[in-house]
Amino acid sequence: MTTILTNGRFYTFDQSQPTVEAVVVKDGKIVDLGSHRDMLLQWGRPEASVRDLDGKTATPGLIDSHLHLSSIATKMLAMDLGSITSKEGLLQLVKERANKTLATEWVQGRGWDENRFIAGGLPTIEELDAVSPHCPVLLTRVCGHVVLVNSKALEIAGYSADMDIPAGGTVVLDPLTQKPTGLLLETAANIVQRHIPDLTYEQLKQALRRAIGQAMQCGLTSVHTEDLRGLGGLDQTWRLYDELLNEEKLGLRCNLLIYYPHVKRLVERGMYAGYGNEKLQIGAVKIFADGSFGGRTAYLSAPYTDDPGNVGSEIHDDETLYQLFKEARDAKMPIAVHTIGDQALENVLDTLGKFPTVAYRDRMIHTSLLRPDLLKRLKSPSIVADIQPRFVVGDFPWVAERIGEERAKQAYVWKSMLDAGIMCAGGSDAPVEPLEPLLGIHAAVSRRAPQDTHEGYYPSENLTIEEAVRIFTYGGALATNEEAVKGTLSRGKYADMTVYSKNLFEIEHDELLSTNIEMTIINGEVCYERGGNKNLCEI
Repeated sequence: MTTILTNGRFYTFDQSQPTVEAVVVKDGKIVDLGSHRDMLLQWGRPEASVRDLDGKTATPGLIDSHLHLSSIATKMLAMDLGSITSKEGLLQLVKERANKTLATEWVQGRGWDENRFIAGGLPTIEELDAVSPHCPVLLTRVCGHVVLVNSKALEIAGYSADMDIPAGGTVVLDPLTQKPTGLLLETAANIVQRHIPDLTYEQLKQALRRAIGQAMQCGLTSVHTEDLRGLGGLDQTWRLYDELLNEEKLGLRCNLLIYYPHVKRLVERGMYAGYGNEKLQIGAVKIFADGSFGGRTAYLSAPYTDDPGNVGSEIHDDETLYQLFKEARDAKMPIAVHTIGDQALENVLDTLGKFPTVAYRDRMIHTSLLRPDLLKRLKSPSIVADIQPRFVVGDFPWVAERIGEERAKQAYVWKSMLDAGIMCAGGSDAPVEPLEPLLGIHAAVSRRAPQDTHEGYYPSENLTIEEAVRIFTYGGALATNEEAVKGTLSRGKYADMTVYSKNLFEIEHDELLSTNIEMTIINGEVCYERGGNKNLCEI
């Protein structure tokens, strides 16, 4: 059937026709676009369906280039700690949950950020024990790289001073007593997390179904998601998504990053980058090179300003990193590497240069701290910088104290990246930061929190709204080598569009915060409509 979406303001990001009034869709793809009059004249048959957008603005479908749908799903089942602003508030919430929890069950929460605490600092392990003496507690920091546990959790993990800790991880000890403080950094969290009972398949599926629905409500038409650690490995993750996207036809397009320990299984199954169909595909191999600024585990070329003896954490030494890259390249797979610190990025680029490119682009995820020499090295036809604009909101102003004023000026330099010709894709890293792409776009153009009124942290790096929307559309397509089928509104491409309540390109920055997603259109079908009745992709 032919569908004519008309009476809209379509910003195509296609230079041949930058703006149009109407788009014609057939079999899920754009077959024509132009003026309202011309499209109705050429395609307005009795059997055609005409959808009036009532003058609303539409862009190519929004794409989140890096998030964790599995963590968004499971976060719905745990305590949300994102609004906690004090130690006492955190302890009270844990106590209330623990009082309702059996000794055989876990108290879990995610989202705490000590930089938001106005009083008290972090709870000690003894304070956590006092509010939850009978059941284990695991509280994950907002960045996902640090967890806080109580003694019961360490007891279940069988922790001892001579225990082998996974490479790249640290059990933080009290300098006086040499006993655990309850903080576990990076891979050290695995010693506890592996003892948490798995959710059932149906529990995971129901939670993931809700997360997919939430993504579409936020205007997202495609996401690149890393989930193998949270969904039970490659086989189960693929099965879950296959059933939800291809059997239940939920609408959202998903590209799955493959956590590096699962490359062998990927090869055994005959899978590769691009394997799948237009709704579900295999993406790059995900590897961690370092941690986060918040946990002081991002790997820096010089020590932290507020911790002079610490340069962060190198998750893998040079030889191990080489072997992991080699395994991926032997499977002809692209690589997506978490790099926040400048030394981590330098090491990754040095190692990557020892291997030939493959058919799909490699991705540097976050690229938070960029020295000028690294800025030049990132410009490559085979590398995409996978950036998360909302990190500015989460990290400033405290990050300037952590790494120093001069280095803070080299953090999140998106304007410099675009000016240097670096291909950039926009993402949220949700649930680390909010899922809503309009909040990411606002952060990219304002470089400040929504409630702030200043001109932004280092405003010379502010993007225009058009630049920001482009990295959340065309940039996301570049990251998966799909620019021939998505990222612009062009003939022959997927009919994926996001419709807004305001014209994004004619408003002030802060008006983005009061802009609603009116429709999410995927393959020409309305998968979400604000205030609408049951729609074609409703879940």
